[in-house]
Amino acid sequence: MVSPKQSLVFGFVVVPNFSLIALSACVDPLRIANGVLGRATYRSVLLSVDGGLVASSDGIQIMTQHSLTDAPPLDVVFVIGPNPIPSRGLRPLTLWLKKMAALGLPLGGIDTGAYLMAQAGLLNGYRCTIHWEDHEALAEQFPQVIVTQHFFEVDRDRYTCSGGVAPLDLMTYLLTQAPGNRQLANEVANLLVVERRSLTDVQTVSIIHQERVTPPAAVEALRLMEANVSEPLTITEIAQFAGMPLRSLQRLFRQQFAKSAERIYLDIRLS
Repeated sequence: MVSPKQSLVFGFVVVPNFSLIALSACVDPLRIANGVLGRATYRSVLLSVDGGLVASSDGIQIMTQHSLTDAPPLDVVFVIGPNPIPSRGLRPLTLWLKKMAALGLPLGGIDTGAYLMAQAGLLNGYRCTIHWEDHEALAEQFPQVIVTQHFFEVDRDRYTCSGGVAPLDLMTYLLTQAPGNRQLANEVANLLVVERRSLTDVQTVSIIHQERVTPPAAVEALRLMEANVSEPLTITEIAQFAGMPLRSLQRLFRQQFAKSAERIYLDIRLS
């Protein structure tokens, strides 16, 4: 964290259809950190373009405390991105983010929040990350942005993470920085019953999702392959555990991937 202050105010801007779990994964580590420290070192402020109620992608509404125009002084700003990303109506948010950047505030993007920051030109020349589903689109649309597949990225005064529960990793990392420390971050992670992931850990995407595999037998076989990498099973064993004849498994893989089951297993182990 670039600020040497003894307390920090985090502003979280929620956009309609934002991820509720991502927001919770941002604010709860700060709340727990205050409990560990025994004082209100971190404060979370919920913001939206117009203030008032904002619906998450689950349909659950939350009450934001301020609109962008009456936001209190902030030390850090995060945007909790929506799904899907709207094609219009973002100009007030874009202008406000540019204003915050001009003031020198660190900016963060959670899930598709990174896309909104890139759209505003605030990630040019920065490393950033985003959920694996949106990685290719972000990299293609904004070639001046360095897009990685890490769970989270911290590049100077820009913080991004891949959504889901990845904000837990980003926030616990930020808790290692002043006014926090590594011990505080570890205690918060322990209370959240999570293992901290590092800046170098990457999102691993199952081949089931990459190839949009739907046949139940193929899904089960692939799960067995991915769960047995260091000590591989034989293809005969995989067919048995998947509950189908070996010949049927081989035929299914040829139809789905135009490769043998052995070749797919080898690809999984190599990756």
